[in-house]
Amino acid sequence: MSRRTVLAAAALLTAGILSLSACSGGTGPTTPSSPGEPDPGASVAIRLVLEPSNLDIRQTSGAALDQILVDNIYQGLVARTPEQEIEPALASDWTVSEDGLTYTFTLREGVTFHDGQELTPQDVVWSLTTRRDTADWRDSARLANVASIAAEGQQITLGLSRPDSSLLWNLTGRAGIILKEGDTVDYQTDANGTGPFVLEDWRQGDSITFLRNESYWGEAAGVAEVVFDYIPDNQAALNAALAGEVDVVTGFDANLREQIEANGDFTLEVGQSTDKGVLAFNQTTGPLADRRVRQAIRQAIDHDAFIEALGAGQTQYGPIPELDPGYEDLGDVAPYDPEAARALLEEAGAEDLELTLTIPNFYATTIPQVLVSDLNEVGITLEVESVDFPTWLNDVYTNKDYELSFVLHTEARDFENWANPDYYFTYDNPEVQELYAQSLAATDEAEAAELLQEAARIVSEDAAADWLYNGASVVAVGTNITGMPSINVNERLNLAEIAKSNG
Repeated sequence: MSRRTVLAAAALLTAGILSLSACSGGTGPTTPSSPGEPDPGASVAIRLVLEPSNLDIRQTSGAALDQILVDNIYQGLVARTPEQEIEPALASDWTVSEDGLTYTFTLREGVTFHDGQELTPQDVVWSLTTRRDTADWRDSARLANVASIAAEGQQITLGLSRPDSSLLWNLTGRAGIILKEGDTVDYQTDANGTGPFVLEDWRQGDSITFLRNESYWGEAAGVAEVVFDYIPDNQAALNAALAGEVDVVTGFDANLREQIEANGDFTLEVGQSTDKGVLAFNQTTGPLADRRVRQAIRQAIDHDAFIEALGAGQTQYGPIPELDPGYEDLGDVAPYDPEAARALLEEAGAEDLELTLTIPNFYATTIPQVLVSDLNEVGITLEVESVDFPTWLNDVYTNKDYELSFVLHTEARDFENWANPDYYFTYDNPEVQELYAQSLAATDEAEAAELLQEAARIVSEDAAADWLYNGASVVAVGTNITGMPSINVNERLNLAEIAKSNG
């Protein structure tokens, strides 16, 4: 397979970028069956957009790590399907007490890490305890309600201080990853997990290569090698596909369907995702502290224009996408109405407003172009400040030094950010925080979802942000490839079942 030096370029509008909160299971709807018998010795090349800055799954934020490392390299006691169902992973089964305070997992036997060392119950206890107690580790707070973690034989028991309806879900992500106690691996550049693939090579700025884990505890991966080729530019990705250099193109532009399907070697698959294009408002000071101004901005924006430009996805008017519990169509809260927007701005005394949009420079210019045009129509002048991602992380995410900002949040079930006044959204509503706390304490899934739905409507009615669109997973898949996930691939990409035929 040929290699190339990838030049930095603007990334696709639908590229999965940010996850700022983070088994041999199924991969959900996959591509149609291909002709020919699968080749177990095959290598599959997959185009991705955003390369991770390092491989430290413990401390480094960003969906670029979760997308490739969780499920493939690292695993937890439980896992999630693309459709967001929870299933067994390193635990063969589990039980939950009626009061929701005790979770008991049966750890599988015969599991080994990639370095050949056996997975022990003590590794599980150490991993979960360390995650909970180490604030610098991503998602440590997701285990805050876990008061005790103990092992007896192959039984792992978690004792909670209060019910937590999100615990199992949290254990399918970074909070639940099981590492080897005392491991000396350099997590920045290497990995040692229990998954169906092992890390073989990282050519920074170009590609990451996984090899099949021949000692895997579950069903062996269907291919011998997976190569993730990082190609930010869509045209370059299309050219690579047509040249036979890549077998799968994720984060693809649905508008290029005809070009990539023209010779019959690829099929475009469009699936649901939890990608949320969030226009954040800094509500701490200035005109955006006024709900009327924020609402005016929302109603000045033609959300259908983004879907039309994408060629895929759907509108979203609240913080919860359709795949997540608590979803409700909130289009009635902020319908497109420039006249109403102008009236709100006049009422707020905010006519001839000037604002700055801070946006990472890997996004297509479509986003700021639509925003500049729509806001100009209601008398708002929008200055666009395009910055590199480290600058965005420092200025916007960490220091909250911005007025408006856009980024694509890919993480599923991340409503907690709206109940956290310290998050960069700067939204602070005690009623929402209480409803979220009640949803966590609920022992009934339906009740928990209803509470989230109620809280989400309040967030939207407060104009806490604007949600420009709910992106789709757009994947161009070679017709000789089977088992490629097509749902939520920007967040997680479980490749255990991918296979390639020669026909």
